[in-house]
Amino acid sequence: MSLQRLRTALLLSASLLAASPLMVVPQTAHAEAVAPWMDKTLSSDQRAALLLAQMTTEEKRLLVFGYASGDQLTQIDPSVIPGLNTREVVANVIPGSAGYIPGIPRLGIPAQFQTDASMGVRNHLMPRTSLPSSLATAASWDPQVTEGGGRMIGTEARLSGFNIMLAGGINLLREPRNGRNFEYTGEDPLLAAEMGAGLIRGVQSVHVVSTVKHFSINAQETGRTTLSAQISEPALRMSDNLAFELAIERASPGSVMCSYNKINDVYACENEALLTDTLKRDWGYKGYVMSDWGAVHSTVQAANAGLDQQSGFPFDKQAFFGESLKAALSDGSVPARRLDDMARRILWALIDKGVMDNPVVKGEIDFEAHHRIAQTAAEESLVLLKNDKALLPLSGQKRILLVGSYADKGVLAGGGSSSVSPVGGNAVTGLEPKGWPGPVVWQPSSPLKALQAQLPKAQISYLSGDDLSAAARAARSADVVIVFVHQWAGEGFDVSLDLNGQQDELVRAVASANPNTVVVVESGGPVFMPWKDEVRAILSAFYPGARGGEDHRPRLPGLIILLSRCARR
Repeated sequence: MSLQRLRTALLLSASLLAASPLMVVPQTAHAEAVAPWMDKTLSSDQRAALLLAQMTTEEKRLLVFGYASGDQLTQIDPSVIPGLNTREVVANVIPGSAGYIPGIPRLGIPAQFQTDASMGVRNHLMPRTSLPSSLATAASWDPQVTEGGGRMIGTEARLSGFNIMLAGGINLLREPRNGRNFEYTGEDPLLAAEMGAGLIRGVQSVHVVSTVKHFSINAQETGRTTLSAQISEPALRMSDNLAFELAIERASPGSVMCSYNKINDVYACENEALLTDTLKRDWGYKGYVMSDWGAVHSTVQAANAGLDQQSGFPFDKQAFFGESLKAALSDGSVPARRLDDMARRILWALIDKGVMDNPVVKGEIDFEAHHRIAQTAAEESLVLLKNDKALLPLSGQKRILLVGSYADKGVLAGGGSSSVSPVGGNAVTGLEPKGWPGPVVWQPSSPLKALQAQLPKAQISYLSGDDLSAAARAARSADVVIVFVHQWAGEGFDVSLDLNGQQDELVRAVASANPNTVVVVESGGPVFMPWKDEVRAILSAFYPGARGGEDHRPRLPGLIILLSRCARR
């Protein structure tokens, strides 16, 4: 065959191949042929196994070591950070976020961008939508409320660049003073599990890994890194662990976060009975166990006990899963199969929850729509504790007085890793503590403004309550008085059950001047109410979220009129 005839034949074959639909190989099919773990027709287990087989030991080690964000990393000697130097990590982590785990581009494994927490995306550089506290939404008794909220905060996480959300706190309310009770879902294992599972399902429905936490019995903040919860195995199985078991069964979270505390004298993050025997063997959990930030105390014991990822370094004293893990793998004290299991579980979660197949893309957030979701959650969550002589719903009152707790400006939120920076800014600034777990955030949703908009013909006024005598005098001339009291709580400390300052005295002064007194309690958990027999109505508002005080839609209630809605139930 001549060169010209050969060229013609080749061109003809190429054109026929391009024209035939039976012969065209789609780009995705080609990618799956080259990288079979990207084949979506395979199970998550199969894909994870195929991907793991392609990984080097160093790449596996990258997956099991996580970094905190912020300036902490710049203080660390780069030689102790495995696989990457500090500068590379700092260049990729999202500022203000919870953490970061590098990706492996050659295999299509995405970097893990982690954000707190169960009320919404926590980042002081990113104003985002806050749900009501988890304890509040648990009071709705409706998992659809938490699932809708989870879908919303998961969407905001993705649009902010995150694919791992440290959301899904279900520790039981054992200690009423626990500063983190507002992050959890009550004292009953079934209720806690159902409500927490709803949130997890919602977050993961938008291809973000959700983390159920803190496993287990993280029931107080005082001494949380040193205390030991002493409990029998049957009692643990019927209480705290039952909540985790049911939540995992109903929602399949991609990760479980082990807690700071000890359980029967063994740290949770190196507790084989908890992580391997119970979680992975008895419950058949397929995802991975990550540590809380600063909860790791060993290399060999933690790895062999079932911890799969040291997270949030340098919150821990050492890079236990860094060079120390490399040495343990080398001398066999941590078997190579254990590292394979650690990496496989992380890969399974990234694949099964859609993180690998759906890379995050930052984008604009519809805050108005998301605030409506938060408002709906608040409407379903408020609890009317008392309503003598049917004072509520409010009807026909001409003179209404609001007193206390910055009700002219906003509603309170909890502090720490579940504190969400509000859209529109903090309504009340300059309060202590200004540092961690602060700042104290007041969501800019004003009950006073909402009530004025709802009842334009009524005379509605507000007093701070700092002057008890002035509040009592004003109360005498009002048809109804609504006193707001509050108790701020947050991560890292436990709270008194007594209201701080002179709030109890304020309620009593107002109630003695006007029998038609309503009290709205904004708190992270239970508080003492020594005045309960002296007032006509009491509403537990918890921490009601981004729209807890008002709503801009016509004819829909703000916090005060929500009192009326609750009274109708």
